[in-house]
Amino acid sequence: MVSDLREEIMDKINNGDFNCEKELTLSIIGGKWKLIILWYLGKEGPHRFSQLQRLLPKITHKMLTSQLKELMDDGIIHREVFPEVPPRVEYSMTELGVTLLPVLEIMYEWGKKRIADIKEGQKQPL
Repeated sequence: MVSDLREEIMDKINNGDFNCEKELTLSIIGGKWKLIILWYLGKEGPHRFSQLQRLLPKITHKMLTSQLKELMDDGIIHREVFPEVPPRVEYSMTELGVTLLPVLEIMYEWGKKRIADIKEGQKQPL
């Protein structure tokens, strides 16, 4: 499984550049789109590229490609090409990726509660 990491992350691990394990986690799942991509793949199952684009209308083709490639390089998602005409390609969570779902769910619940608290605070008179 060690080879399932991007070279830049492996270099940081080998050079002792991470101050703590949380930095490693954030370097793998961090970014504007990765968590959302992982949420859809983890909660809804495999998706095609075009389905992910529709779910994330503000993401560019290049950025989605980049984010998917990084997640694949890190062993978090899997890309499967089906031998059909025309070819069908689906992205899904790997076993390692599935282990991130509890983290994503906790982040979702925290964000949901925080938004509700902020909205509630805005309703209160100053």
